[in-house]
Amino acid sequence: MIQVQSYLEEIRQAAFEERKLLSILVDPDKFDVARASEFFQKIPKETTHIFVGGSTVKEGETCAVVKALKNYCSLPVILFPGDFSQISSEADALLFLSLISGRNPEFLIEQQVRSVEKIKSSDLEVIPTGYILIDGGRQTSVQKVSKTIPINQKDLKLVVNTALAGQYSGKQLIYLEAGSGAEYPVSSEIIKAVSSSLEIPVIVGGGIRTQQQMHNAYKSGATMVVMGTAFEK
Repeated sequence: MIQVQSYLEEIRQAAFEERKLLSILVDPDKFDVARASEFFQKIPKETTHIFVGGSTVKEGETCAVVKALKNYCSLPVILFPGDFSQISSEADALLFLSLISGRNPEFLIEQQVRSVEKIKSSDLEVIPTGYILIDGGRQTSVQKVSKTIPINQKDLKLVVNTALAGQYSGKQLIYLEAGSGAEYPVSSEIIKAVSSSLEIPVIVGGGIRTQQQMHNAYKSGATMVVMGTAFEK
């Protein structure tokens, strides 16, 4: 039997080869499953992954959305959950997030503990991910729900040290997040400083609305960029 390379290994390989990955983030609360086919006609041809998740999602919606997406695509569908209720065994993998930029135990370990029973009974590939919230110029849903303060973009040393703490504690990916609807994305300076300090791949999302912003993130060292519905523009 041929062993299929894991999704984490694919991301690592892309980082090693300096290939750039693009994920489109689907928020189940805002996604119409009846229009899933139309959605895939609109996404950029460069898209390599689909992320599914949101800060607040009604029970059962994530599973329905994942099923609808997988009916129309062969791209990896990876969970990006706001809480343990958003875990669906229908997906391919799970970003097992810890909000390491905050100090709220609910999102450092509590939600993770509550998710264990669901994960144990699934075939999801679990990818430990350090999630760092960066100030994007406005209060975002992540900040409201997690009750944590994002790191100021000028505090470069704190961002880098937080990312390194994530790597040292065993995280396999670092996700720099400005938050959905951010006025501006994570700066090129931060992405460059973090990616050059780490030995693990860096994902960047939040506030990326243009090709130039996406290009800047890649040029600065991001292996994967995450966009929401801004891609339609």
